Amino acid sequence: MTSLREGNRKRVIDALRARGVASRADLARITGLSRSTISTIVGDLVEAGLAGERDGQASDSDGEVHAGRPPVMVSLNSSAGVALGVDFGHRHLRVAVSDLSHSVLAETWRELDVDHSASHGLDAAADFVAQVLEEAGADRGRVIGVGMGLPAPIDRSSGMVQDASILPGWVGVDAAAEASRRLGMPVEVENDANLGALAELVWGAGKGRSEVAYIKVSTGIGAGLLSGGRLQGGAGGTAGEIGHTLVAEGGPVCRCGNRGCLETLASTRAIAGHMSASRGEEISTRRLLELCAAGDAAAQRLIGDAGRAIGIAVANLCNLLNPECVIVGGDLSAAGDVLLEPLRTVVRRNAIPSAVESLEIVPGVLGERAELLGALALVMHESDRFYASRLESEAG
Repeated sequence: MTSLREGNRKRVIDALRARGVASRADLARITGLSRSTISTIVGDLVEAGLAGERDGQASDSDGEVHAGRPPVMVSLNSSAGVALGVDFGHRHLRVAVSDLSHSVLAETWRELDVDHSASHGLDAAADFVAQVLEEAGADRGRVIGVGMGLPAPIDRSSGMVQDASILPGWVGVDAAAEASRRLGMPVEVENDANLGALAELVWGAGKGRSEVAYIKVSTGIGAGLLSGGRLQGGAGGTAGEIGHTLVAEGGPVCRCGNRGCLETLASTRAIAGHMSASRGEEISTRRLLELCAAGDAAAQRLIGDAGRAIGIAVANLCNLLNPECVIVGGDLSAAGDVLLEPLRTVVRRNAIPSAVESLEIVPGVLGERAELLGALALVMHESDRFYASRLESEAG
């Protein structure tokens, strides 16, 4: 009986998260629960200070206003708690705090060499957390959790980085435990591409979908995989390491030790390296994208070739997982159709027809903030425990 009650409450909370505000009739229609069950759940949430009510307008799902007594509208109380997001890239750190309605209250970032010192990175993150909480005027006691992203596969059982070649300074470090010790808060760690996928599902190009592959093309290349709207990490956390799939037999040696991995051909590190060699000067990712936008033939050729290489890997992914949507994010996605058109062409040429007949390949819409927003969304997905504990304390 308890699990049924918790499941019903979760359905109502999820509906309020998605809609923002809804009447009891709306909630009954969305969740399929009876009016009496909705009234009981809403009453409990309001009594615990987790939801609020206000008069609204009677309207249908298309927004047409009807005559008659306005219904009472229900929304989650955004001030009931806050979530923290921490995004470690290979060369940056971003931290943000949001309320429970997904509104970002404060955010900061800096360039940082994350790869070689977990201790240095975590100390910086702790300083940033204090900074954003102060800026938002949020007490630490209101924090319901911290989501943290790392650009490496994470062992879900141990919370540790799986691959010494990707984040050498983090191997053997229980990132969640170390971050939690510094912050005095519960921390959940996830791979950065997975967080990008989650963010695009909640706020971006994947909204309303359930079978999604998010491809992050940056210094490394990773895939975040969503099936049934849930992240798929695999047995040991390495699901989605598409950057280490073979696309060029006998190609360049990859940092993982193999030859011809996708990252050696299509990551921003690889492309900028080729561009630097051809021009005889150091070319950053930002400069590469500027040259591409200005019509530089070499930059566009290199990015187009990267799109074709990524397309080979994505075609195989589509044959295996059959997503309804592939979202391309990360730094290189800013190249737009210079990257995406050759990628789409190769996917449609190499994947089996049934895997691509209804497939959409679209750019991400959240840009460089995708992983940070995903870290916040990760906390929101886990916030049911927060609601349950608050309701239990009120009942006690």
